[in-house]
Amino acid sequence: MGQKKNPFYRIIVADSRSPRDGRFIEEIGTYDPTTDPSTIKVNEELAKKWLANGAQPTEVVGKLLKIAGIEK
Repeated sequence: MGQKKNPFYRIIVADSRSPRDGRFIEEIGTYDPTTDPSTIKVNEELAKKWLANGAQPTEVVGKLLKIAGIEK
């Protein structure tokens, strides 16, 4: 998401079989690296629910969740 030279990211839950920019199950947060400091908004309840159900975060999303205070 975002525009040229203005990135903005959604943190989503997706099936591993779906394409990278394809269909997703649920949006659980956003990440805006352009602000100082970077803005990370995560719905903690949804994130914990999906992690408890076996969702595997990517390396980058795992770091963002750790910064947001949500441990696996």
